[in-house]
Amino acid sequence: MTNEELKTHLLSLIPQATFVETGEFLEIFIHSENILPLMKNLKDDEKTQFDYLFCLTCIDRISSFEVVYHLLSKNYKHILVVKSTISNIENPQTETVSHIWKTAEFHEREVYDLFGVKFINHPDLRRIFLEDDWKGFPLRKNYSDPNMIEL
Repeated sequence: MTNEELKTHLLSLIPQATFVETGEFLEIFIHSENILPLMKNLKDDEKTQFDYLFCLTCIDRISSFEVVYHLLSKNYKHILVVKSTISNIENPQTETVSHIWKTAEFHEREVYDLFGVKFINHPDLRRIFLEDDWKGFPLRKNYSDPNMIEL
């Protein structure tokens, strides 16, 4: 399936999505409320079969957060980048996809630990790298470490 065919098919699933082609990967942009139905369709749909989530990360856009999912269909050999916007910067949260792809469990914990994005219904959402009593989220742009020395 070409990127154009994939785009047409995805528009039939989520008509409000927007797309960008940057290089070889097709990127789909959606709001976080639509993440769960889209992700279920991407994995279960015979035309897509995205059976592997190989990367999940986050970007602090100052006025919002962007959760980025990289998906691979081993059967069809295509890759899709899904970008989900979270507008609530005070309490960022979105649904977990860990029940769809087991690999998301670790990635979502990392994003929670470093950005503070909560993944609703995650089976074990707790810090993974930093100590439990760590204050703040060090990859947020507004983070300041009281122990940091300005040079």
